[in-house]
Amino acid sequence: MRARNVLATIIFVAVLATAGLAQTQGTATNKTRQRSVAPSAQEKSSNQANQKPPSVPSGERLEPDDNSHLPADVPAETQANRQEQMSEEAAVLPYYNNFFSTYRLGPEDVISVTVFGQERYSRSGIVVPPSGRISLALIPDGIFVNGKTVEEVAESIKKRYDEYIIEPQVSVSLDKASSYRYAVIGDVGQPGIKQMTRRLTVTEALSEAGGVLPTGDRSRVVVLRRQPNGNLASIAVNVSKIYKGQLPDSTYLVPGDQVVVPGNKLKTFQKILSLVPILSFARIFTGGLPF
Repeated sequence: MRARNVLATIIFVAVLATAGLAQTQGTATNKTRQRSVAPSAQEKSSNQANQKPPSVPSGERLEPDDNSHLPADVPAETQANRQEQMSEEAAVLPYYNNFFSTYRLGPEDVISVTVFGQERYSRSGIVVPPSGRISLALIPDGIFVNGKTVEEVAESIKKRYDEYIIEPQVSVSLDKASSYRYAVIGDVGQPGIKQMTRRLTVTEALSEAGGVLPTGDRSRVVVLRRQPNGNLASIAVNVSKIYKGQLPDSTYLVPGDQVVVPGNKLKTFQKILSLVPILSFARIFTGGLPF
């Protein structure tokens, strides 16, 4: 009986030992599995981190060097519009922009002064007085503008405003050109003094004066231009050949020019005819003249 109890005790201890060994092996297996999974997850996280875009340092801004980040159709359309705008400006440049870029301000001209970000110092629709001095805010004695271009006036205003405004940005625009004048006299439809609001050739000036009359000599048109010494120099312009396409229309007027259209043979003949009644009336007192 005692031997049976001892045998049962040995069997029970063996069973417990077997169960504990199995549990220990299972735990070790799970830890091994966790260890094998952890590096994979870490590696995956590292790969994702490597795929992130590089960070931009604070205070800096990335600016594209070209338009490669934009859709393909946008840059092409923008480029086409810019080219069209540049071609239009290039076509107009010889006739208008050159005239206004070198335009010297004078009485009755209308200008506008714009100070960027300072509306109270800006002023529009300024009519240049005969004295040539315009008044602006913070400049009690005004700015003298006669004989200056708009760029020169803007620079003068900028220097004066620099005492009150930090780095002022000033622009001056010519709203209306009224001080430039020229004259057309002789055998034209509407002779007189005209305003030069744009760059004009001799033929354009004659057209604005009503054109040359049938009694005017188109081949002997003369432009009288005052020289620095005060004398008048004559510039011959054969308008007849210009109309026929034999000469270029390349004679441009400057302020103060006088375009003179002399009479032709028809006008001389008309003068003779106008004298006939007077001479016929004189025959009564002279006893007859051989007419």
